[in-house]
Amino acid sequence: MKLTILGCHSATPRWDAHPTAQVLEVRGHLFLIDCGEGTQVQLRRYKVKFARIKHVFISHLHGDHFFGLVGLISTFRLLGREADLHVYGPKGIKEAITLQLKLGKSWTNYNLYFHELESNASELIFEDEKVSVKTIPLEHRVYTNGFLFKEKPKARKLNVEAARAAHIDQSYFQKIKLGNDVVNEKGDLIPNEHVTFPPDAPKSYAYCSDTAYAPAIVPIIEGADRLYHEATFLEQHADLAEKTKHSTSKEAAAIAKKAGVGTLILGHYSGRYKDLEMFRTEAQELFERVELAEDGKVFEW
Repeated sequence: MKLTILGCHSATPRWDAHPTAQVLEVRGHLFLIDCGEGTQVQLRRYKVKFARIKHVFISHLHGDHFFGLVGLISTFRLLGREADLHVYGPKGIKEAITLQLKLGKSWTNYNLYFHELESNASELIFEDEKVSVKTIPLEHRVYTNGFLFKEKPKARKLNVEAARAAHIDQSYFQKIKLGNDVVNEKGDLIPNEHVTFPPDAPKSYAYCSDTAYAPAIVPIIEGADRLYHEATFLEQHADLAEKTKHSTSKEAAAIAKKAGVGTLILGHYSGRYKDLEMFRTEAQELFERVELAEDGKVFEW
């Protein structure tokens, strides 16, 4: 998986601090996660081929998470896009976007599909033979979801040396790659696992945007390789986090620890803080493996 941070700051955008947007590349997909103001400019800045984006996931309808979407949709139209675009987000997102397109007489020349969400329970919203995406119900001032992206198990890998040692003709190698048992030159049936390597473990990414401390999400994200969790405030402003239904860095770390994730990525910082390393320092009091999101930063695993 490859995660590109396009923006990771809260509230109003600045020239050097962009609101939330990310691109996740996994198994041939390029998923856009949230779309704050200026997202399409950031996509160009970091040379993301946004024509490949077929699925957009919007966590909630606060401006710093979706005000860039109508601009991106309009730019796709100007560039002559033909591929379908699927948008997953809270109920109301279709009305918010299509009204602007209607008033601007800017209907798309490609198919635009909205998948509106309103369940308070985790649900499967996208799946193909390679990847699945589930919602992570969060606690914020408006209806909000995070998203859990999980690879499907890959096929076992051919062990050429073992296959030859088992006297299997090369013409059967493709059949082995497809997971089949095969008969060798002696007429013996060779089990697939005897001539293949186990596949790499499926990878996963949990994205938790704006939310109060919500331990109920732990069973959903348990064991995720990477967890992005908002950390708008430091512990000294825990009262503001509670009032605005955001999280502190320590609360994000507590979730990461309870869920046993591989690495915690912090983001959505309030503009009141000048030294973002303080977020890492506080979080590491509870959970050691902490990274800080930064505009343009790339994470790969």
